[in-house]
Amino acid sequence: MSESKHRVLIADDNDANVELLEAYLAGLDVETAVAVDGQDTLDKVASFNPDLILLDIMMPKLSGFEVCQRLKADPASSGIMILMVTALNELGDIERAVEAGTDDFLSKPVNKLELVKRVELMLKHRSMKDELERLRRYIEEMEEGR
Repeated sequence: MSESKHRVLIADDNDANVELLEAYLAGLDVETAVAVDGQDTLDKVASFNPDLILLDIMMPKLSGFEVCQRLKADPASSGIMILMVTALNELGDIERAVEAGTDDFLSKPVNKLELVKRVELMLKHRSMKDELERLRRYIEEMEEGR
């Protein structure tokens, strides 16, 4: 296989939500891991190195807003795509999610087709960003070698 399998971290403290999201993603060629609270999410990012995080907002220890802000502020994790999946759907919550740095958001209850399409698009976007970065580094190396 020329390209490694994409990694998706599901960060949600509700077992039923996790099972549903895992079932929805089962048809995609992705490797998944689960985090059960905000701190666990940060720990799993370091060990699992996900391409995408499906991030619940209302979680113990650290909220999804706090997790998102921390990940986006850290150069080592700022490129990870974040899709906030939340029962919160007030305009103020959406604005807070955007201010925290989320790449996209979905309201619960989640529609399977909508989730799958957004995950596919976000993973494709991540792959394109990674390829662009590889090409940029290659060009820099070529220019330095002159």
